[in-house]
Amino acid sequence: MNPRLWEKTGFLLLQLAAWMVLLFMGVIFYDLTCKGIGAISWEFLTTPPRKGMTEGGILPAIVGTFYVTMVTAIFAVPLGIFAAIYLHEYARQGRLTRLIRMSIRNLAGVPSIVYGLFGVALFVQIMRLGTSILSAGLTLGLLTLPVIITSSEEALKAVPQSYREGALALGATRWQAIRTNVLPLALPGMLTGVILGLARAAGETAPILFTGVAFFLPRLPDSLFSQFMALPYHLYILSTQHHAVEQVRPLAYGTALVLLTLIFTLNLVAVILRTHFRRKFKNTSI
Repeated sequence: MNPRLWEKTGFLLLQLAAWMVLLFMGVIFYDLTCKGIGAISWEFLTTPPRKGMTEGGILPAIVGTFYVTMVTAIFAVPLGIFAAIYLHEYARQGRLTRLIRMSIRNLAGVPSIVYGLFGVALFVQIMRLGTSILSAGLTLGLLTLPVIITSSEEALKAVPQSYREGALALGATRWQAIRTNVLPLALPGMLTGVILGLARAAGETAPILFTGVAFFLPRLPDSLFSQFMALPYHLYILSTQHHAVEQVRPLAYGTALVLLTLIFTLNLVAVILRTHFRRKFKNTSI
């Protein structure tokens, strides 16, 4: 076949794949919006569930999701970024480093339910933290770490070696070279990976299923050792386990729309931050 014809055929297939993905996402979002927008109200967002979760709102689930995501961020973000800096900037690049890097990337593909079971064994049983926000947040932190480490290391790799060598030639220490010349340029990629990882953690159900989330709680959590409600688990209960699934279906669609909006907002923040920092460092763009 003519090479130009091959190129046009391949380009059309790529366009078709991209439009199909957008079409599926649009259909899902349109369906959720149409069926869930009627349930969204100020009362729905600011009151707890009532009457066996057939009435009321989702405030405890929103607060619980926020708390557990914050614990995840406090645990996973500094640890993941420091690990990436060490692996890329300080560690000797040998067989052991490649093995560690490959293991971290493989951990990103482990099913989330496995992290949940590991969290039960480590945080709930061995460390005796109980089924709590802290146990669930740490478990989600383990789930998020491979994403943060991998994305941060890729961002560091994208910074040319000459930026480091220039600073070292002027007498800076290695850490000064990294802090002043490398990290500012790698920051957009790092932030993107961090926010995408936290967005995934906020929508996960399996890791928190055994480590802290509750079916229903009459009050908001008052400490890190309290059980909590969460949006993804609340949605799961309303959709599959409730005794009146048909009656609470509008509330389930409303919960799904709120959760989807939360995740889209986090992704939008990632895009805005990346664009902001790229413009800020455009004169030294890589």
